[in-house]
Amino acid sequence: MRLVFLGAPGVGKGTQAKKLEQAYGWTVIATGDLLRAAIANNTPLGQQAKQYIERGELVPDALVNQIVAERLQGLSDFILDGYPRNLAQAEMLEQMLSQPLDAVVYFALDTEALIARLGGRRICPNCGAVYHQIANPSKAGDRCERCGTPLVVREDDNPETIRNRLKVYEEQTAPLIAYYESKNLLRRVDADATPEEVFARLLQALGLQ
Repeated sequence: MRLVFLGAPGVGKGTQAKKLEQAYGWTVIATGDLLRAAIANNTPLGQQAKQYIERGELVPDALVNQIVAERLQGLSDFILDGYPRNLAQAEMLEQMLSQPLDAVVYFALDTEALIARLGGRRICPNCGAVYHQIANPSKAGDRCERCGTPLVVREDDNPETIRNRLKVYEEQTAPLIAYYESKNLLRRVDADATPEEVFARLLQALGLQ
């Protein structure tokens, strides 16, 4: 299957993509990971992307499109997580694909629930481990269970910053939702549940159960 996952930061797209990958063997393509890998491997595209990231700027569409196009070569089954982010990228994706998308899944969760999810996140500044006060607490309390370092809240995980991030995301994504709805590709999945319950809803939305 050829899928696109849409949904705000913290909605659980990555978790659900991994579950599908484990169940069906489909390749997950997360654009953030692709960019990091291109930079780490010092590829020509990675070198270009690095310049924008170091200046704190968004990587231009043309560059992201190239990196995604390279990764899609030869793949018949995939899940795109974090791409497309806007209409220009969505139109470019159509040109890249030899076969059309099967579905676009939109994981829906209201703002307050997202703030609660993201606000409960705690990270280890030493080893990078991520915990959540409710969903995945550290067995060592307020310290990292791997290395014992005191856990911290990410700077951009305070409620005001989260609200701003969600607002930007919604402004970018609303036209995408309408675009894919007009093509009869959009499947809405209520993400306000446990990962297992959301996965069951996802399978149902895709006609896999």
